[in-house]
Amino acid sequence: MLLRLCLWAVLTTVAMKAEPFPGPLTDWNGFDRYDFIVADRDVIVVVPDKAVPGKPWIWRARFWGHAPETDIALLKKGFHVAYCDVVDMFGAPPAIAIWNLFYAEMTETYGFAPKVALEGLSRGGLFIYNWAKANPEKVACIYGDAPVCDIKSWPRDHSGPENWAKCLAVYGLTEAEAETFTGNPIDGLEVLVAAGVPLLHVVGDADTVVPVAENTAVLAARYRALGGSIEIISKPGVGHHPHGLEDPTPIVEFILRHTVGENGS
Repeated sequence: MLLRLCLWAVLTTVAMKAEPFPGPLTDWNGFDRYDFIVADRDVIVVVPDKAVPGKPWIWRARFWGHAPETDIALLKKGFHVAYCDVVDMFGAPPAIAIWNLFYAEMTETYGFAPKVALEGLSRGGLFIYNWAKANPEKVACIYGDAPVCDIKSWPRDHSGPENWAKCLAVYGLTEAEAETFTGNPIDGLEVLVAAGVPLLHVVGDADTVVPVAENTAVLAARYRALGGSIEIISKPGVGHHPHGLEDPTPIVEFILRHTVGENGS
């Protein structure tokens, strides 16, 4: 009898610790991180100590682990953090197709919330906005940090020719076609406004890599003209770096407000 009880206790403990994700388990800033493959792409999911009911999540585009303060703060609030690597795809249709598969995997297989908070640093802006416009009903809110909103600004005018060539190739555009291209984040915003998707941008007003005037300012003016809601936090005298805020509370509160209906206080 005692042996059976001990065996039951061991099996119960193992079952309680069994994790829902494949791949190796490592530590990421004190939380469990899983690395595995979806749609032939490397993906990462970081798990909170105690998940909020409904499994809200933030989906990060590009630059995994850079300026992680917001992600860590949300993990502490019970969010999952997810990442799907589509490097050098510049938010083009092939990247969006991969992200569609990743979203389906996260929501259908792992039960993540059907509406996700999107986070895009720098060129990550191309990914989050283009995916959101293709899937407006699946987006709770968008947080862009010095986000690229027009490929004619970055990579064409403010990056090297190598990035611009890669960008044209993945979009299937010629130089001439890029001039009149209407598949940028600044374009086609009506679908996000109709879906009531709120936006937050954090920018440095001295950014020369992704200039505010060519990116966030254009997108914000168009979004507001259509009746959409966008908040902008501008950092005086700050360039493209550092990303985020020393105290990420305003970002976290924005995301909580539009996902689980809390202000984070």
